[in-house]
Amino acid sequence: MREILGRRRRLLSPHDDGRPELIGAALTYATQWQWPVLPGAAADPRARSRCACPDPECTVPGAHPFDPGLLAATIDGRMVRWWWANRPAAPIVLATGGAAPCAVSLPALPAARALAALDRAGMRLGPVVASPHRWALLVRPYSMEQLGELLYAKDFVPGSLRFHGEGGYLALPPSETGAGAVRWERAPLPGSAAPWVPDVEAVVDAVVDVLTRTGVSAPEL
Repeated sequence: MREILGRRRRLLSPHDDGRPELIGAALTYATQWQWPVLPGAAADPRARSRCACPDPECTVPGAHPFDPGLLAATIDGRMVRWWWANRPAAPIVLATGGAAPCAVSLPALPAARALAALDRAGMRLGPVVASPHRWALLVRPYSMEQLGELLYAKDFVPGSLRFHGEGGYLALPPSETGAGAVRWERAPLPGSAAPWVPDVEAVVDAVVDVLTRTGVSAPEL
């Protein structure tokens, strides 16, 4: 059985507008999957491309922790309910690393081509989070030492690859950020068990190989 269904599968039951409720999704991540989450800063309601945080040059508007900070991320359902009861439109931010998945992200167009190539090669992938500009492949938690050794062994690593490890974060579906909607490009199967995710070595090896072999440019974004 394939772990990942098509992009049209939904994480939770759809709401009236066809999207799951944020609080329902946040509770699934925290209480069922044991992924620590917290509300993001949200986009500026007066200008969606800007962030509601005090930084006028924020590069990830609405897609990062601010108040509370990243260390407040929790799997406590009571805290999650309180947060989203008071901030029902807040993006859902995953604190990556520890017991939670990490991620490898790259620009959307090279990511789409890389995933198509990996599908043709029969590689098993875990969930993939997509925003308008970048896609993130979820992987098992890794240490900075492990990542450093992995990258050091490579002759070439595209500069646009980003690594969301211990102390990092990632906006999860169905969040709305300053860059647009966050969705599942590859959705987890529904159910109570946390989704399967591959090792970071397998994902980095495969992505770097595909980008190099196909000559796909992965520009800095």
